[in-house]
Amino acid sequence: MATSTRSNGRASGASGARGSSRSTSKTAPTKKLPAARAPKVATDRPSVLVRAWMGLAHLTGGAARALGPETLAKEERRDGLPFLIVLMAIAGAVVEWFYIDEPLAVGFDAWTFGGLLGRVAFGLPVVLLLFAIWLFRHPSSVHDNTRIGIGLVLLLVSIAALCHVFGGQPSPSEGMPVLARAGGILGWMLAQPLILLITPYGATAVIALLVALSLLIMTKTPPNRIGTRFRELYAWLFGAPEPDVAPAPVSRASRRRAERAEQVELDGIDDEEAAPHLPWWRRNASNREEDPAFEAAGAEGLTEVFGPGSADGSFESALEGAQAPADAYGAAVLDELARAEAAVGRFTGEVPTGATELLADGATDAAPPAPAVEAEPEPDRPYHLPSAATLAAGAPAKQRSAVNDEVVRQITGVLDQFSVDAKVTGFSRGPTVTQYEIELGPGVKVERVTALSKNLAYAVASNEVRILSPIPGKSAIGIEIPNADREIVTLGDVLRSGTATNAKHPMTIGVGKDVGGGYVVANLAKMPHLLVAGSTGSGKSSFVNSMITSLLMRAKPSEVRMVLIDPKRVELAPYAGVPHLITPIITNPKKAAEALQWVVKEMDMRYDDLASFGFRHIDDFNRAVVNDEIVLPAGSERRLKPYPYLLVVVDELADLMMVAPRDVEDSIVRITQLARASGIHLVLATQRPSVDVVTGLIKANVPSRLAFAVTSVTDSRVILDQPGADKLIGQGDALFLPMGASKPIRVQGAWVSEGEIERVVKHVTRQARPEYRQDVAAVVERKEIDADIGDDLDLLLAAAELVVSTQFGSTSMLQRKLRVGFAKAGRLMDLLESREIVGPSEGSKARDVLVTVEQLPGVLARIRGDEPAGGGAAGGVASAARPEASVSGETEPIVDDRYDHDPVARMADGREEVEASSDEDAWGLTGRD
Repeated sequence: MATSTRSNGRASGASGARGSSRSTSKTAPTKKLPAARAPKVATDRPSVLVRAWMGLAHLTGGAARALGPETLAKEERRDGLPFLIVLMAIAGAVVEWFYIDEPLAVGFDAWTFGGLLGRVAFGLPVVLLLFAIWLFRHPSSVHDNTRIGIGLVLLLVSIAALCHVFGGQPSPSEGMPVLARAGGILGWMLAQPLILLITPYGATAVIALLVALSLLIMTKTPPNRIGTRFRELYAWLFGAPEPDVAPAPVSRASRRRAERAEQVELDGIDDEEAAPHLPWWRRNASNREEDPAFEAAGAEGLTEVFGPGSADGSFESALEGAQAPADAYGAAVLDELARAEAAVGRFTGEVPTGATELLADGATDAAPPAPAVEAEPEPDRPYHLPSAATLAAGAPAKQRSAVNDEVVRQITGVLDQFSVDAKVTGFSRGPTVTQYEIELGPGVKVERVTALSKNLAYAVASNEVRILSPIPGKSAIGIEIPNADREIVTLGDVLRSGTATNAKHPMTIGVGKDVGGGYVVANLAKMPHLLVAGSTGSGKSSFVNSMITSLLMRAKPSEVRMVLIDPKRVELAPYAGVPHLITPIITNPKKAAEALQWVVKEMDMRYDDLASFGFRHIDDFNRAVVNDEIVLPAGSERRLKPYPYLLVVVDELADLMMVAPRDVEDSIVRITQLARASGIHLVLATQRPSVDVVTGLIKANVPSRLAFAVTSVTDSRVILDQPGADKLIGQGDALFLPMGASKPIRVQGAWVSEGEIERVVKHVTRQARPEYRQDVAAVVERKEIDADIGDDLDLLLAAAELVVSTQFGSTSMLQRKLRVGFAKAGRLMDLLESREIVGPSEGSKARDVLVTVEQLPGVLARIRGDEPAGGGAAGGVASAARPEASVSGETEPIVDDRYDHDPVARMADGREEVEASSDEDAWGLTGRD
């Protein structure tokens, strides 16, 4: 939001003075220029009254929060409104309790508290004080207080209506003082119509029901739980023992209830069946009471809690000495173990003989052992996106500060010193930089201001000054200067903004804030591919984290699937196991190249479907599938499913380009050229934006760029094709150039902490489990090409075919037939000799050919790496390609077991067979019919 700082007048005499100075001689005295008045800038510092108000509010809020453990961060506190309610409570107490007989207080009461609520005004100060304390400790920005507010208002109005019924039922014509002695104007409005319709007795019954309803609303009690609430209240008030709950057999239904309780906990909804052994006022956010005995218990603590017998391993005797809390914890442990066994059974197909049965046997003699967990897949549960409260809120943004006012004065001083007829007309403050707008006078060249870039940087004591001439859409020059008081942009604020809320596309991500303080979001489907680059520590990895977290917050696994490639092994590790993945996170660069080739094959399969059914974009195809508009050929048993968007994230492109530059570049170029209409999008990130990593072909097909701070203008030109990124200040400061934009937008990237990522990942992993595609690595034909062949595989195959078919091994023949130089032909002949295809050199004679024409197909296959090296004439063809260990005369390939847990690696190494899919659809993981 731009803040106008218009000046009342311009230094009109400046231009005339300059003209006269040019005509005078050097010896003439120089006329002193009139000093231009600095623009009037309103200070950002709040007034004394506001600061005093907030100081008293924070003091009162601190006292209220001191009543219990502090649970709010400093930026989450909202003390202004509760402090106002405290003042209202104090005023009500003074009027209603201490000066009730004073005529002034009676008149004031008749037109305020008493006139509204009648005799309820006597107890209103206590209600307001308690409500204020609640708001101090549970602000509306963190907690949802709408329910409590509605219930409280309904309770007060209902009691006022009862006061009207039993207070003589006065009418407003008798005056407000008379109404204040009964139920007030609100009590009359509610009770009088009921009295006229159903007599005072019926009105009393209806109002009593409203009072009960208000209590149920405030305590969040459904009607079917009223009896349970009273039993829990009785047990809590009088210390009555709660009924013992023996561990019941763990069935599929109980497991489902436990999973539902766990899911409801994630959604922020209280489930009364999740922990029926504790009253609702003693439960924490996880529906369980935190017992200090269990938190601090080691081996000795457990002995004290459970009694003797737990230390020597006798679980049965321990349970006999346990009290009701131990029973509750035992039941919870059984449910947790049952879910763990169910998970193992679903993944392995075997039912483990688990601790659940042992615990059930040892818990009580009467309780039967837990039944074996079935490995059958359970019905799909509805998927719930994480709530917006999962991500923390940031501090309120500043519109201006004293630092901005000082910078305005410094810029004005520089313009006056160099006699430039221009003035600062306003500025737009962002979280990292502020853009100051400069308007030129008549006849002043733009170059007069742009040439002062170093002088402006000197004046504001910053070497990261960036000048825009002009500002897009304005007839003004923009000077971007870093803020001395930077602000942090949190991803939670970006995703909760109106800009992100109005964007319904599942591929929408939160980017950050621009220099005007506006929120910036981007749709990855419209980019359609993005290049992210910046030096180390500039914020590139933070953007990748915020991008992936945005997708987990907004998209279901049936809508967006991801392939995460992380050669650095640690950057994307927190997202392991999220249901949006189609393969485990790929950390091996060779496996990454294979995964990119799988993406190419998936793209071709999607295009086959689009061409077969006559669609131009995957969105049109999915819409037709959902609406059942596609008619399959007669006899086809295929079931069409909507294709989800596929996002491929490469966190460090430089590592891939070092290992397999040709394969990686070919796959990336093919994906970026064609994959837009098929719903496949690519995000490439690198901290080395050089021409050998971000090649010309890659840049030509990746139209959207996000440049963080780099060290040289050359790197900026590689990313953006223009300078600018070398002027950024780091820590998330970036230039965003989406497809179709003429100039980049300066943004401050959103920040998401590791704790927030952990909470989001925990939520989505409990919602669903990943279903990996088993054909990601299988689609790539396995090749073991010798390292010494390099890029000469095609020439070597042609040379081998030529030499074997002619049975004549001559270097000069290779020169003539293959049209290569002598050095290349000699190298090819040496490669053929090392693979025992030709014999050693014998001077000027032709070499002996050791392979017959019938053996040629096998020789060519071994050179290509299609089959392992064996004996025979060319038994040494692949001896240099794959290291082998000889044991008792037999050779076994050395297998790298670092990726034993990775199914992609197991398939690539040939240790796991890939079953052919019976589904004709190219995508079988959406779960939608």
